[in-house]
Amino acid sequence: MARKKYNLDKEIPRGKQYKEGDLILLFKLNRIVTYYTPLMEEWLNVKDATFDAFEQTLFDRKLLESQTQIAGWSEEDLKMKFITYILELGYLVSENNIVTFFDKTISATVEGTKLTVKSDFMIAKGILDVFTTPYFHFQEYKPNKNPSGDSMAQLLEAFMIAQVKNKNEKPLYGIEVVGRQWTFIIMEGKDYCISKSYESTNAEDLLQIIAVLRKFKEILLPKLMID
Repeated sequence: MARKKYNLDKEIPRGKQYKEGDLILLFKLNRIVTYYTPLMEEWLNVKDATFDAFEQTLFDRKLLESQTQIAGWSEEDLKMKFITYILELGYLVSENNIVTFFDKTISATVEGTKLTVKSDFMIAKGILDVFTTPYFHFQEYKPNKNPSGDSMAQLLEAFMIAQVKNKNEKPLYGIEVVGRQWTFIIMEGKDYCISKSYESTNAEDLLQIIAVLRKFKEILLPKLMID
């Protein structure tokens, strides 16, 4: 029996779930982990976040909850009981023409391949439930890498879909969360740089995570949103 040939130029069967390595091979991506690009250096160059009284109370409560309960949380628990509050402390909220979305399905044809992915959290230019220009994506899994769904692969898919929709060469920012570990990612063209991992149940690391989230708003307004 003749072996069926696999044509990478054609659309992968619907429902295909990629691994990170699949996307590297298929789209010739470059994974950077041995050094930080200038944009990653800029993003991670922060001091610890400071809080008002309400924020400090919320931070202390969520940190304690994560330290004592995260081992028993489901993926949905992790999102609703912890991640949403950290995003709020990081000032990643809708304002003016910047809109935030949870569980937004996005799709595009990238180099002949149809990609469809659900972005766990997305920041984009838009209004109400309609977005036009994605800037930031967030993907998470609990408690660890899922063999049937790679969170880094999904983040890369979201980045490539955004590149098609945005029709510009501006970088894209994002986060992968696997259990306690938060990792920051920036994609420029076919290059994507991955930061070290931050432990969200560690007070010092969590302060850094929040500070880096806040720094994104400083990057977004003057740089990414300029047409």
